[in-house]
Amino acid sequence: MEKSLEKALDIYSVLATGKSISSKDKETSELYNAFYADTEVYDTVMGLLSRLNLKLYEYNESIFLTAGTGNKVFGYTNDDLKKTMGLRLNKELYLVFFIVYEMLLQFYKTSDTYQVKDYVRIDEIIDAVNKDLGRISSDASVYSEDDIGDSSFKAVALLWDGLPPMISEDKDRNKASRGSRMGYVKLASNFMNGEGVFTIVDDRLYPTDRFHAIAENYFEDNGSAIFAEMNGGEDNA
Repeated sequence: MEKSLEKALDIYSVLATGKSISSKDKETSELYNAFYADTEVYDTVMGLLSRLNLKLYEYNESIFLTAGTGNKVFGYTNDDLKKTMGLRLNKELYLVFFIVYEMLLQFYKTSDTYQVKDYVRIDEIIDAVNKDLGRISSDASVYSEDDIGDSSFKAVALLWDGLPPMISEDKDRNKASRGSRMGYVKLASNFMNGEGVFTIVDDRLYPTDRFHAIAENYFEDNGSAIFAEMNGGEDNA
């Protein structure tokens, strides 16, 4: 029992640092095998993660960890995210949320399949945000009398609408800013690249194993949370 507990804690300590545990990695393959071969190890890890509101996902013989919804200790608060990305206002952060949501949708070839594209271009993401925010903002019901917060669809749509497509700084391939639509998309993509979800090469986003593990599971379960957040949800995402 003591050895199983030690092994479970070893597994947790690796995952908690943001790393994956894989059967194909020499450094973590023993932990991967112990997780699935030893029932006590598996149950201990899963019980610990459940108590800490953490989610575990698997893809391609690798396991990944992410914070559960509303986890204020292991996840990001909205203030954390604004500080990390250099944002000031809620509507700026919620615009980034919407862009990330569109990024995830663009990777799927059709709405009824899990077949993922090899890559998505930044200009495709901009076009998708233009289309969907335009469709949402054209719905009169979006602009209710109560819809006055700076995290509402109205505020986000108006912010995007007032941005120029590009500014001179956007010529720098990795430049992220709040000054243009291109800048916001790069800001969102750079953040997701830093989280290990995408790899950016020449204005193209390539999905990683972490994308497959988390996006295909976590965002399937929680993808609608962005809409709840933008309609008066909680303060943390």
